[in-house]
Amino acid sequence: MVKKNVTIHDIAKELNITASTVSRALNDHPLISDSTKERVRKVVKKLNYQPNTVAANLRKGKANTVGLVIPRINRIFFANIISGIESVLNEAGYNIIITQSEENLDKEISNIQTLINNRVRGIIISHSKASKNGKHFQKIIDNGIALVQFDRVLENINCSNVTNDNRNGSYEATKHLINQDYKKIAFFGGPQHINIYKNRYLGFIDAMKEKNIPIDKSLVFNNAVTRESGFNTLAELHKNNNLPDAIYAVSDYSALGALLYCQNTNIKIPDEIGIVGFLNEPFCEFITPSLTSLNQFGVSMGESAAKLCLEQIISKEINFSKKVIISPQLIIRDSSNRKKESI
Repeated sequence: MVKKNVTIHDIAKELNITASTVSRALNDHPLISDSTKERVRKVVKKLNYQPNTVAANLRKGKANTVGLVIPRINRIFFANIISGIESVLNEAGYNIIITQSEENLDKEISNIQTLINNRVRGIIISHSKASKNGKHFQKIIDNGIALVQFDRVLENINCSNVTNDNRNGSYEATKHLINQDYKKIAFFGGPQHINIYKNRYLGFIDAMKEKNIPIDKSLVFNNAVTRESGFNTLAELHKNNNLPDAIYAVSDYSALGALLYCQNTNIKIPDEIGIVGFLNEPFCEFITPSLTSLNQFGVSMGESAAKLCLEQIISKEINFSKKVIISPQLIIRDSSNRKKESI
């Protein structure tokens, strides 16, 4: 049998007083006597009453709650983001409601509406791959709710955001490969309407142009961010006798897929192919060979997003827009270090 939740009406019935008197006693109203407050507290303890904070916040029209919308909750990067956000919000007396879009636009729109209906004070969001305009984001602003975008950012929305310096990070990763004497470098990228993938491609181009290395369009792929796509893309290049001597992958997962293909076909890493990823997932350090990657500092990104959100909530500014850019760090490991530089 499902246990019935205790309400203030149950407490009122137990004490033979009105529910409004119980409510005032619980809120330490000055017109309620100390003896009545004490009687209410005893019954609250006896019946194990738990206040419905959501309902209370709806009545007040506001809540010390911030909503979070992320593409997928089962990613280490987003877990680190949540950790950073939660540490800042909890210290400030705020709670967090976490939702995930699962890369689905309709679900993202639904999540946003749910958070608006719950009277959250702010929404922190990294949009899904399916989001290409900011119509549903504008609804957040129109409701007077603080909005902060992070990582994946829709640039046509006037709000605060926290991003990695994806362009410079990619430049450093590609330059590293070039300095290791790789010349035929493949780019395993993502959809170019998403800012992080667009900027990572631009960084790749910057480094190649700086070293006067022609960009071979047959080695540029903008739908290769998963392990399966990394594996299959390299397999297709091998089949067509178009093997690169290095791969810069904008996702550690596609880099892992390429690495696994090399192992399956006895292609030596880093002697024959060098591989660099982006994210610095935990597995990068423990696979063989270990994977060179760019660290995104997810916890710091989450902390920065939460601080911007709280700053807007406190300031009550509608057109609040500040930018934070975090520099990723290239961590050189065995997969690209064929000159055996010190790591």
